[in-house]
Amino acid sequence: MNLIFVGVQGSGKGTQAKLISNELGLAHISTGDLLRDAKGELRKRVDSYIEKGNLVPDALILEILKERLNKKEGDNGIILDGFPRNLEQARALDKIMEVDKVIEIKISDKEALKRLSGRWNCRKCGIAYNIFTSPKPKKDRICDICDSPLYQREDDKPFPIKKRLKIYHKETEPILEHYKDKVVSVDGERAIEEIKEEILKILENAN
Repeated sequence: MNLIFVGVQGSGKGTQAKLISNELGLAHISTGDLLRDAKGELRKRVDSYIEKGNLVPDALILEILKERLNKKEGDNGIILDGFPRNLEQARALDKIMEVDKVIEIKISDKEALKRLSGRWNCRKCGIAYNIFTSPKPKKDRICDICDSPLYQREDDKPFPIKKRLKIYHKETEPILEHYKDKVVSVDGERAIEEIKEEILKILENAN
């Protein structure tokens, strides 16, 4: 079974993708992991873009993905997390992989803004907290482990978040129409375990 997990930033799609991957023995593949794990000549080509501050082109990402699909770990199926991001990528993906289901984790922009703007990090320990959801620091904006002040990344501030949400609605949402007969939407504004159980039921009924 080959799945795509889709949702705005902060929807929890990455968390659910990992949980479902573990439950069903599917390979969890994110675009970031693909690029980080590239080896040999592909690694050199990826670095040639990244080192210049450029985006890695779709064609190269697809080439790396195709190589990953040929590995044994994907025999039981895969979960794609963060790819495809637009219609062009979806159409290219269709040429190398059959998609069985697209799981959309739905949350409102208001909820996404709240979740993302609540993220604060410890520079010393590297631990991520969330002042609105969890894990919350015991002391306001202070690390539980080392008592260091927490900081907020620039891209977790309201203006960059709103910009990313606009990009998602404009570029990524159209892939839901592209895969319309395979899309199942799940309410992402609930407990993690509750969402996971619903997705598992959906996939069980799909077989």
